[in-house]
Amino acid sequence: MTAPRAVGVRLLYAEVPAGVRDWVERELGSPVVAVAEQVGGMSPGCATRLTCADGTRAFVKAVGAGLNPDTPRLFRREVGVLGHLGEHELWAGLRASYDDGDWVALLIEDVEGRHPDFADAGELEAVLVGADRLSAVLQQRTVPASLDLVDVALVLRKWADCLATLADAPAAAPVPDWLRGDPHGWAEVLRDHAARPMSHLAHWDIRVDNLLRRPGGEVVFLDWGLAARGPAWVDPLLARMERVDEPWFDDSAGSSPALAAAGDDAVTAFLAGFAAHMAVRSVVAVDVNLPTLNDFRIRESRRMLEAVARRTGR
Repeated sequence: MTAPRAVGVRLLYAEVPAGVRDWVERELGSPVVAVAEQVGGMSPGCATRLTCADGTRAFVKAVGAGLNPDTPRLFRREVGVLGHLGEHELWAGLRASYDDGDWVALLIEDVEGRHPDFADAGELEAVLVGADRLSAVLQQRTVPASLDLVDVALVLRKWADCLATLADAPAAAPVPDWLRGDPHGWAEVLRDHAARPMSHLAHWDIRVDNLLRRPGGEVVFLDWGLAARGPAWVDPLLARMERVDEPWFDDSAGSSPALAAAGDDAVTAFLAGFAAHMAVRSVVAVDVNLPTLNDFRIRESRRMLEAVARRTGR
């Protein structure tokens, strides 16, 4: 089975402030009698499955600004997005949220299931079908301007700038020399797509540790802290990234209507820009309480660059 890649070092539920834990029990209406700590993800906060004395079950995630100054904003975004989206079988519903200005917490439906096995053809296909369905469902939802979302156009322009200036990037950045001159003009491809309408709501963080497979096989998409305004093809692309370093990725991308409409150049430029950005960040970023994030950046950048090389005959 494909295991989640742990990035954050998570807080235990017992270490969450008593005020937050008291709020949890008030919302659930029964004392918590059992906890199951979850691993993986990119937050230093807790991620815990709870069981109450009366049998009620829920999932709680909580973080304070002292653990990481950026994560509370991601949690607030998730509160806003799940509150806007309401209930649907494709995602875990929001039961309640807490925010005292420092600590932010979400109580979410506890989904019975496990992470899908991307090495199993049937389970991988279920993820891809689920991602296509998710994209279709989200396209039908009106996105209010007030909703705090990642701007994919801004991200693509940032990646384009990174590609265009790689020649001046730190020598320690783990990018190959052939990419430093942007030989295929991928920066311009990214800028072109960034200039197109970005009205579609996207999950924007589809990874194996953000997915659960219910006992019946249905896929549930978790963790909406990076939800974004972007093109319809980004979620189908991200759903395939777990196997981006395999030729399977190229064939699978071609089979997706949304990705086929975007075109091969868009897919390759996305990979090149994302990889370059992560590689440069690996030598300049300062991460608070995320001690394994840099290893993740380097590993994922390398996998994407292998795909870029394969797709361009390097």
